[in-house]
Amino acid sequence: MLGEIVGLTVQVTECDACLVYLLEKDTGEIVLRASQVPHASDLGNLRLRMGEGVTGWVAEHKSVVALSSNAGSDRRFKRFQGLIEDTYEAFLSVPLVTAGEVIGVINVHHREQHEHSSDEVALLTFIGEQMGGAIAKSVLAEQNAKLLEETQEMKRQLETRKLVERAKGILQQNYRLSEEEAYLRLRNESRRLRRPMRDLAEAIILAEDLSRKSSEIG
Repeated sequence: MLGEIVGLTVQVTECDACLVYLLEKDTGEIVLRASQVPHASDLGNLRLRMGEGVTGWVAEHKSVVALSSNAGSDRRFKRFQGLIEDTYEAFLSVPLVTAGEVIGVINVHHREQHEHSSDEVALLTFIGEQMGGAIAKSVLAEQNAKLLEETQEMKRQLETRKLVERAKGILQQNYRLSEEEAYLRLRNESRRLRRPMRDLAEAIILAEDLSRKSSEIG
């Protein structure tokens, strides 16, 4: 999704570099998430606060900033070490908006001086508005998938806990162990056999059920 935005932006603006930042709701920071120029170590790590730098200003004010030359001299500009785009002359920054809320920023850079035409600004603004909705839906889908995964993991943990508790009860009854002794036996066997405690608990419960059924038949 973000790669498509970068590619489309580069195509329509003929820029030398394009960066996409997304708002991280948990921290309220604007985080670099995609780039035309490789920035593997910066993706997810380069962060700005709302109002910080041109990018943060654009996000905070939901407004476009177009700097045709000497972009680094703008009072709002914040330079990052190792970010080659910060040395470029021209800079166009547009908010990614959905339902009136900013979710990110698209930055376009030209190495040389570049007058941003009204059509260019309007086109990039349109991209920001259209892609903002698509990104929001994509992020929501990812969040829902993560929530489902976390819920399933919690369910597995609860099931494991119930099985271990039941297995402990069986060991306590059959071998006259305390609760702590039963737990330690399970844990030590798990380590010795290199098997999860859940597997051992299920085996103990199964053996107990089979023994009970055998006694009932006999």
